Amino acid sequence: MLNTLIAKSLPIVPKPIVKAVASRYIAGEDIPAAVASVRSLNAIRAKATIDVLGEFVSSRTQAQEETAMSHRVVEAIHEHKLDSGLSVKLTSLGLDIEDEFCYNNVFGIIKRAKEIGRFVRLDMENSPYTTKTIDIYKRLRADGLDNTGVVIQSYMRRSEDDVRDLVKMNASFRLCKGIYKEHESIAFQGYEEVRNNYKKLLPIMMEAGCYVGIATHDDELIDFARHYIAKHSIATNKYEFQMLLGVRESKRDELIREGHAMRIYVPFGHDWYGYSVRRLKENPDMAGHVVKAMFGIGQ
Repeated sequence: MLNTLIAKSLPIVPKPIVKAVASRYIAGEDIPAAVASVRSLNAIRAKATIDVLGEFVSSRTQAQEETAMSHRVVEAIHEHKLDSGLSVKLTSLGLDIEDEFCYNNVFGIIKRAKEIGRFVRLDMENSPYTTKTIDIYKRLRADGLDNTGVVIQSYMRRSEDDVRDLVKMNASFRLCKGIYKEHESIAFQGYEEVRNNYKKLLPIMMEAGCYVGIATHDDELIDFARHYIAKHSIATNKYEFQMLLGVRESKRDELIREGHAMRIYVPFGHDWYGYSVRRLKENPDMAGHVVKAMFGIGQ
């Protein structure tokens, strides 16, 4: 309860305190820091996806800068021979500016990634962008780029329909709960409702033979996935577990030891504050570290 209260109070917590806590969950502010983080993960047999922090860009110049940064990340992954992909948010590439402008930006990134054998995941943002993101994914696939995938959020009421549509094209999925605040008319609000929908969506994806990134830190969902994989003899090349950098590392290592593929999302960049606040609110136990940072406990 205390951690939940702390999480809700984060907007009034001084930024330096949030940054002290967030440093565990963010690789740093530049590409070399992200490369170093991925190398350490690869050394323990974990894959990675580098996530350039930033979203809701409103100017073409900034969107072009974000696009150039994603290109630099792709080249760094190639140069350093990292076992990593790239994650992109379409609003950082101009989705709020003009659809075709955004499409051209993301197409160029994914086309280059395909040339060097790398994968790019289209992140899913909040509800105003759900349909646009899925439409862009379908268009990329139609234009011959199969090295990309989409994210499905189990708290969205529409997700089952989206999954049943996307399995027809053998989509590559990342299945997560979802973290944005959404109205109850379009999103499940109850914790168990969200969990139950996750448990409903995962088998639909796997039964269709689609590749699935099982993105969760929830023991109940991890155990559900483990049981389903074992019961149905799902091949290890058809799924992976996914976690965030710095979160539940002992569980991460346990899954790796069991022989499951594991991918860690590695965020970096200057736009660390918004990301940190959302993640700390999503995981109240993490918010408890804010108090320790404020009083120098465990530092």
